[in-house]
Amino acid sequence: MSSLHANVTREEEEIPQPQRPPTPPFYTTFSARGLHAQNFPAHKPRDLRISSPQAITHVAWSCDGKRLAAVGIDKITRVWTPETSMEFRSATNFSGGHSDEVDYMSWNPTHPDLFCTSSQKDKRVVFWDARQSRHIQQLQLKVSPLQTNYSPDGNILLCATVGHPLVFLTLGKENDAAKETWQISDKDGSMVASTATFNHAGDGIILTHHSEHTLRIVDYPSLNLRENPAAHVGGCLAVALDPRGRYLASGGYDSIVNFFDLNEWICARTIATCENAINALSFSHDGEYLAIASTAPYLDIIATETGMPLHRVPALAPSPTVTWHPSKYVFAYCGQTKAREGSPPPAAVISLFGGGI
Repeated sequence: MSSLHANVTREEEEIPQPQRPPTPPFYTTFSARGLHAQNFPAHKPRDLRISSPQAITHVAWSCDGKRLAAVGIDKITRVWTPETSMEFRSATNFSGGHSDEVDYMSWNPTHPDLFCTSSQKDKRVVFWDARQSRHIQQLQLKVSPLQTNYSPDGNILLCATVGHPLVFLTLGKENDAAKETWQISDKDGSMVASTATFNHAGDGIILTHHSEHTLRIVDYPSLNLRENPAAHVGGCLAVALDPRGRYLASGGYDSIVNFFDLNEWICARTIATCENAINALSFSHDGEYLAIASTAPYLDIIATETGMPLHRVPALAPSPTVTWHPSKYVFAYCGQTKAREGSPPPAAVISLFGGGI
């Protein structure tokens, strides 16, 4: 059972408003740069509730933006075509690849039909083609994959693991095989990270760890340390790359979001309007907006060049992830509602916010 809601309850409306920072320099504003600012307050969240004791743990858009996938509540990966329908029954289900709950998925950045899923419990990474119902390959790891991230060319997959070194998966032909398959690389796995993300060129990897206050940027494939800027008190939890290549945004336990200049690796801007630990960050397709998901039941939209808070989006639950559409001003997020006396039982939630879909 599920339901789609566009209404916001009174409790959700009563969220604290972000503290407004000092007025930014005029030349950084949208009007000075000849841009039309999006009217985010004109939109309301659209929520899909799914009756489940488990949470939706991750959502992600295909590289062409036509599909939205969600995982977390069971062994099934559900894929919607949001422009057609976001009703629960309209999802295409992909199952049979995992023996336990799927908790993360990544779309191939070069092909809109290819994706992979991972499970911390069964320690598998499974590769799929959305044009067929059965998986195309399974890989059994010795450690639990926490997150996965493709290289820009789609031929390498980084697997951040739970308390263990980073795992590299590579796509190629083994011996005289006619077909390319994914293999576990023998690359030195001495680096432990909570998140691992390739840069846009594919010649560097950004590493964070929840117990480290610095970021680590290493060259690829040498894995030599390139930069190690201080970022957060208590640990860094999330990063996002500006599609334009100007900034790296980072968020941590300290509720701070930092913008690092990618040329100088200095902190160009600090966002202090959030009140809670940062779960996830995502830039819009043009890099002008940053969405911030935290441990609070709302998300913040920040103007990248000014650092000004533009809108606080009420959510049914704190979201572990947020992801902008690759070409439209709409983002997806997810989570699970809390049990309250006299209220319906907890439900898994997938939400969309913004226009164009």
